[in-house]
Amino acid sequence: MENKEEIKEEVLDTTSDVEIASNLTISEDVIGIIAGLAAAEVEGVSGMTLGFVDGINQIIGSNKKYAKGVKVELEGNEVVINLYVIVKYGVKIPEVAFSIQTSVKNSVEGMTGLKVKSVNINVHGVTFDNEKKKDREDEE
Repeated sequence: MENKEEIKEEVLDTTSDVEIASNLTISEDVIGIIAGLAAAEVEGVSGMTLGFVDGINQIIGSNKKYAKGVKVELEGNEVVINLYVIVKYGVKIPEVAFSIQTSVKNSVEGMTGLKVKSVNINVHGVTFDNEKKKDREDEE
C-alpha cells in the first residue's frame, strides 16, 4: 500500500493541473470529462467532434473518450472551455449553444470550485435522423 506522500507526489507530477486547496489538485482531463458529459446531456446535441490535433491524440491513445471535443485552458483558478459539437438537424443553434454554456458552466463550477471564465461553442456539423437509422441498419 502506498503512503500518502507517494500518492500526493503522483498527483502533483501532472503538468496540467490546478491546485485549489493546499491538498487538492484537479487535472485538465477531469475538467474536460465534466464539461463533455454536461454538454452531451443537452437536448439538441448529437455528439462531440475532434479537432485535427485531438484526432491525432486519440489515435495515439492519449485522449479520453468523455473529453472528446473539449479543450480546456487553465488560467490560475479560472478556466476557459472550448467545445466542438455536432447538433441535430432542426434545432435552433443559438438556443442549444446557450444551453450548453449554462450546463457546462454550472457543472464545472459546482464540481470543481473553479471559476469558468468562458465556454466557447464551435458547431462542426449537423446530423439528420436518417443517418442514425442507416448507421443502426449497417451495424445489424
